[in-house]
Amino acid sequence: MTPLAQLPHPGALRPAPDATLPERSRARLAGIGTAVPPTSYSQRELLDIFGIDDPRVRSVFLNSAIERRFLTLPPEDPAGGRLPEEQGALLAKHRRQGIEVGARAVEDCLKDMNADLSDIGYLCCVTSTGFLTPGFSALLIRELGIDPSCGRLDVVGMGCNAGLNGLNAVTGWAQAHPGRLALMVCVESCSAAYVFDGTMRSSVVNSLFGDGAGAVAVIADDPKERPGPEVLKFTSHIITEALDAMRYDWDDDQGRFSFFLDPDVPYVVGAHAELAIGRLLSGTGLRRDDIAHWTVHSGGKKVIDSVRINLGLTQHDVRHTTGVLRDYGNLSSGSFLFSYDRLRDEGLARRGEYGVLMTMGPGSTIETALIRW
Repeated sequence: MTPLAQLPHPGALRPAPDATLPERSRARLAGIGTAVPPTSYSQRELLDIFGIDDPRVRSVFLNSAIERRFLTLPPEDPAGGRLPEEQGALLAKHRRQGIEVGARAVEDCLKDMNADLSDIGYLCCVTSTGFLTPGFSALLIRELGIDPSCGRLDVVGMGCNAGLNGLNAVTGWAQAHPGRLALMVCVESCSAAYVFDGTMRSSVVNSLFGDGAGAVAVIADDPKERPGPEVLKFTSHIITEALDAMRYDWDDDQGRFSFFLDPDVPYVVGAHAELAIGRLLSGTGLRRDDIAHWTVHSGGKKVIDSVRINLGLTQHDVRHTTGVLRDYGNLSSGSFLFSYDRLRDEGLARRGEYGVLMTMGPGSTIETALIRW
């Protein structure tokens, strides 16, 4: 008897989606790569490093479902504390670290699919933790020696959802250029966007985000050469009444930008998750229970629980999402790529099965993509 875990998901046995998904050579996710800074800390270590004794703040850190995060902390002062970083120093950290982890993620992605830097025809760089001109696309082309005539795009400031916005553009380019390799890299140095002012507003943000980069390669060619799930469809849903729920504000007292997260964000996102998925599956002939694999943004424990409950998902469905949150924290736009990497390495996805990629962020926005192995 075939073990249950090796049987295809029921969705793989249903008819293929209807004509809204044309039967031509579709773009596929052909490679994945991730990278993080060299230093990581437990939540308790971070509390001790910064001498945080406030029981409310400690509770936020220690009940976050996060065990460790990779971060680049401020330099130590002679007394063992941490030196303050002005906005200019934070931007320099964003640039320096972004180039380093971004380059490693790109190289890891190319190695994963046995491709070379010379194969890249289009490069999209996504970030929300700093502002650079020129952006990471130009910086990484120079750093890695990518062909300077490579097409490029920088997606800046869209927040945690932006990975799927970038993937939409990359998929479109790959579809229009069959056989050419398009690559997206999400570069987030969240420790370059922290404010240490002792407030609960800043403490919630400081307890959540980590540093890292994720890259994904997309190509429309013979799937026998580079296997990977087809990208079938994207949808976007903006909750306009929650436009200010996630935002950057300028803090005059601190002389830097400060990120704000409304406490109701998890419930607002969760309440609209069913609508977003309904729009994604509309016209495909698929039902929600036909989706075998879910890759949801690791936005935080409450966000994940709210989305899971509203969509009727199991803890198993979001195992990679919660695992990435536990091991890395919220990696902003690149979080879903870390989860997809774990799903792919697990090796359980079968031919014909469907998956959903889902990210959430400022707007407030829910982005989704439908894929099929």
